[in-house]
Amino acid sequence: MRERGGEILKFIGDAMLAIFRFDDEASRSTACRNALDAANEALRLVDDLNTRRAEANAAPIGVGIALHLGDVLYGNIGAADRLDFTVIGPAVNLAARIEGLCRPLGERVLMSDAFATASGGEHRSLGSHDLKGVDTAQTVFAPAENGGAG
Repeated sequence: MRERGGEILKFIGDAMLAIFRFDDEASRSTACRNALDAANEALRLVDDLNTRRAEANAAPIGVGIALHLGDVLYGNIGAADRLDFTVIGPAVNLAARIEGLCRPLGERVLMSDAFATASGGEHRSLGSHDLKGVDTAQTVFAPAENGGAG
């Protein structure tokens, strides 16, 4: 992920929050493609791990990844004795809510409309979905080459 410009900000239980920064309009689509490449690489690594787990008669590890493009506020957030460098804002909430659709939709990678548009390429629309804490229904997409949960 780091070699693609991504930065892991935190681990929260079994979840991870990462960002891919961009400076201008020209680098936006590159950042989105890099994030999608990182997601696909993560899926390959999980698949490899699950192959080894199957050989050891261990249960597979499931994964859901949400990709969204939006404005965030970032910095040290919290109290003087408990600061945490993080990102906050509606875009973070939307990404978390989209990730929550992975299991019900049977997909390992989902994208917001904004991300799918900026990243280019082929995507499958999975329809419009109402999400908790989000005012309007959101159309979500899956990469055309990813065939659902695995």
